[in-house]
Amino acid sequence: MQRMADDNKRPIIIKKKKVIAGGHHGGAWKVAYADFVTAMMAFFLLMWLLNATTEKQRKGLADYFNPQIPISEVSGGGNNVLSGDTVFSKDTLAQSAIGGKDSRQGDDGVEKSEAERKAEIREEEKMQEVGTELIEEVMAMDATEFEGDMLSHLKLTLTDEGLLIEIVDIAGQALFESGSKQPSEKFKALMKTITNVINTVDNPIRVNGHTDAKTFSPSSTYTNWELSADRANVARSLIESYGFLPSRIASVSGLADTKPLSEDPFAAENRRITVILLKQPF
Repeated sequence: MQRMADDNKRPIIIKKKKVIAGGHHGGAWKVAYADFVTAMMAFFLLMWLLNATTEKQRKGLADYFNPQIPISEVSGGGNNVLSGDTVFSKDTLAQSAIGGKDSRQGDDGVEKSEAERKAEIREEEKMQEVGTELIEEVMAMDATEFEGDMLSHLKLTLTDEGLLIEIVDIAGQALFESGSKQPSEKFKALMKTITNVINTVDNPIRVNGHTDAKTFSPSSTYTNWELSADRANVARSLIESYGFLPSRIASVSGLADTKPLSEDPFAAENRRITVILLKQPF
């Protein structure tokens, strides 16, 4: 009887249900909400900026942040205002090791002193500041009396020699009368602004004139060499009339069509005046 009683016994299994607290449904919703609020703030800030700026200012800002803008040219000019390490493009910038030249060495391969390297960096920074200020001043110009955007005529490039400022023609908007050294009012206004900005430093300049490949009639004794030189001299004369010291002008040259900007030798942008703000020797 005892065995039967034991056989009738069955094991009792107790299962406990584990309850996990929800923690007020977790905190993930707070992160999502914060992201949403941040996105809305950014959106309303963007809308406010669009409403508070003019079309000209918006175009200038867009050009400024365009990664294809030249400063292989900084500039505001035509196709491209500022890519690369700064708002400018650079042919060679030792500070960022562009161009394969060690920033610790000079052109002769001799290692520079610490003082020379610091002086070079200061000159680089000065050129960048001048270029940035020039873009801002040209953007701020009252161009209502002139056709088109003033900034589209400007190209800036930071080079080993200094800051290259190019004042270029654009299609349908010439800065000189065709085949003539007579400057337009727009060119005069641009040169005045440029002079005011480069007068904030004491670096010397070079002035060069360039033309496209269009030639004069075979019977003419006047060529693109004379034309480019005459236009460069007009630019020099204007710069001096706006208060730039003649002693700071290192050279004035006419280069005809020998250094085109465009692969098209007849492109409007090949007709230009360049002002090179030279780095100070150190």
